Amino acid sequence: MTLDRFYPIFDHSDWLRRMLPLGVKLVQLRIKDQPDEVVHEQIAISRDLCRAHDAVLVVNDYWQAAIDAGCDWIHLGQEDLDNADLKAIRKAGLKLGVSTHDDDELERVLAMTPNYVALGPVYPTILKKMKWEQQGLPRVTEWKSRVGDIPLVGIGGMSVERAPGVLQAGADIVSAVTDITLNADPEARVRAWIEATR
Repeated sequence: MTLDRFYPIFDHSDWLRRMLPLGVKLVQLRIKDQPDEVVHEQIAISRDLCRAHDAVLVVNDYWQAAIDAGCDWIHLGQEDLDNADLKAIRKAGLKLGVSTHDDDELERVLAMTPNYVALGPVYPTILKKMKWEQQGLPRVTEWKSRVGDIPLVGIGGMSVERAPGVLQAGADIVSAVTDITLNADPEARVRAWIEATR
């Protein structure tokens, strides 16, 4: 299965309800600092919305909840990997996407045979404080040569205007968060993203 080249990340199912009808086909649900019952409810709602719109849902971090909900994809950051039961994730048939920022992390992740590798931040990001400087487009090209056929996701400081360059540099997929959620017209921004990546 080929993943869509546009990969927005949202923190609530309400965003999916708004954006999936516009043609979003790959989306991550990234919930932070919520009680377990809210997490489970949000995953279940998002799963059903994605199935109704023939879209791929990737659940960030909450691998056990994703297994329980019968989801297909999980995304883990480096810290999440330390506590995740990869055998249980694979046994449940979940596909795995993982964040990477440096050589050691990439080597660690490639040994897990992930279903995609994310590299970030490609550009400066306002979403979270990071110890890594921006990676830049040459790093995207280098990472793609190292991951080979594994899909490469470019994330961090992404915008519609930057997306074509990141794809040309070697990324298969471009992921965006605040470029959509902080936009005055998120729906129009998503339409522009879809046009820029298809």
